[in-house]
Amino acid sequence: MGIQHEQIQELSARATTLTSRPDGIAYSVAYHDGALLLQHIDAEKQACGPASLWKLHQSDRLMLEWADSCSGIPGTPEVLAALEAAFARYPDQHKLNLLAPVGQADDLFRSGVLLKDQDGQLVVRAELLWQQPRIWLTHPSPHAFPSSYILSHGRRHPLRPPKPIGTVYQRHIPWLGRTLSFRAVNIEYDLHRFSRWMNDPVVAHAWGEQGDLARHRAYLDGICADQHVTGLVSCLDDEAFGYFEVYWAKEDRVAPFYEAEDFDRGWHVLIGEPRFRGKPFVTAWLPSISHYLFLDDCRTRHIVIEPRSDNHKMIRNLARCGYANLKEFDFPHKRAMLGMLLRERFFEERLWVPRTDATTPPRTASPAITLFST
Repeated sequence: MGIQHEQIQELSARATTLTSRPDGIAYSVAYHDGALLLQHIDAEKQACGPASLWKLHQSDRLMLEWADSCSGIPGTPEVLAALEAAFARYPDQHKLNLLAPVGQADDLFRSGVLLKDQDGQLVVRAELLWQQPRIWLTHPSPHAFPSSYILSHGRRHPLRPPKPIGTVYQRHIPWLGRTLSFRAVNIEYDLHRFSRWMNDPVVAHAWGEQGDLARHRAYLDGICADQHVTGLVSCLDDEAFGYFEVYWAKEDRVAPFYEAEDFDRGWHVLIGEPRFRGKPFVTAWLPSISHYLFLDDCRTRHIVIEPRSDNHKMIRNLARCGYANLKEFDFPHKRAMLGMLLRERFFEERLWVPRTDATTPPRTASPAITLFST
């Protein structure tokens, strides 16, 4: 019969929860006293289907054990959701041992989710799990976009895939208890919000794009027409709070200032809603935009950013998230600091986890902490 209804109620009432969406299938994961309770949920976050129980315990190593032998062999999405929850609960762990029957195990071995140690035990390494697009990307491509080179504006670079539509990335943020997402800009839906953000005095000081709706429609039309850059709106539980521009560095203005590789990415950001400016939020969106760009194409080895060289808050926060300061250089409109994040460092050092005490946010965020990159 699987997990009893009384057990579900008792565990859910006392548990901390996480939402995971592997392969687009949403699971609510409740954790309490070494037990994980997984349940499939619908778009309204209502349970729809039987719950399953997993045990999570740590002695000399972290162990995740499937404990519900009555509900059938867990499918791949359920296994991935349980693994995400396990590493969220123990973010300092590099790996865990998995004790569970696994359907479609060949697929998980081929993708690097599962390994076997010298004793034949199933092992999951955090750095490999966090490189699985199917857990966090809404529509992951099963294969890398084929390589074909073109010239644009005098630069030779790979042909880029079509721009995304809708939500591209979702990740539950444990220390906020909310889901962060990025979605492609929809001009008709987002124009008034975007214009309000651009006219915010703090944003205007950094971006210099204040103006009326016509100016901002033209700006977004230009972004939509440019194949090397994509505009994204960042949300927490579907509440929009910021705007990102992510770009392919090889075709960007930054390319002449370093040896850009074919699949390097970069980004700019503004946080438009003042109450979302602060340390707990920075530690959510800054690693997440890096994570998204590394997942979007497995060939991306570097992410670059070029904030103003006097934007010391931004530079400090980038350093905490693994970005190295390479040099200062001059754009026509500003003196910039070139920062770079290596794929190897991001995943090996598990830089999606806040580096300091940010896992326990203050009750309210300080509006004085703002980050911009233009």
